[in-house]
Amino acid sequence: MKLGDLLNAKDSEYRVAVTVLPEETVLAAIHKLAEHDKGSLLVCDHRGKLMGIVSERDIVRKCFISVQDLDKIKIQDVMTKKVIVGNPEDDLCYAISVMKEKRIRHIPIVDEEANVIGMISMRDLLGVQLEQCNIELKFLNDYIYSGR
Repeated sequence: MKLGDLLNAKDSEYRVAVTVLPEETVLAAIHKLAEHDKGSLLVCDHRGKLMGIVSERDIVRKCFISVQDLDKIKIQDVMTKKVIVGNPEDDLCYAISVMKEKRIRHIPIVDEEANVIGMISMRDLLGVQLEQCNIELKFLNDYIYSGR
């Protein structure tokens, strides 16, 4: 399965990328994370260009070390700037291996012009793998027990 297929699957509304501006505050990002039930937000400029990603983990590790007001810290100060991306033609194995190697849980999917078209999570990939395993198990059970 290709990442583009996963983005277009029946429950694709969960893979819509939610964005935040780099000059927004951490507090605003926390509200967006909670409102949209996301583990990370893409950081884009006013034109929609991808500039980084900020995750719950980034916020916890970078903001709660020193006691500061979350309504004063800017996203640009805590975001991850080197973003690993995928494209719709990449397959699931690529995404899984990159996420495992880089120890990340979310990958933005971009088109050929580098526009963000969605985001997938490790949970999405595990769900697809579980579904595939269940189909294979059913097929094997049907095959084994059909001979009786």
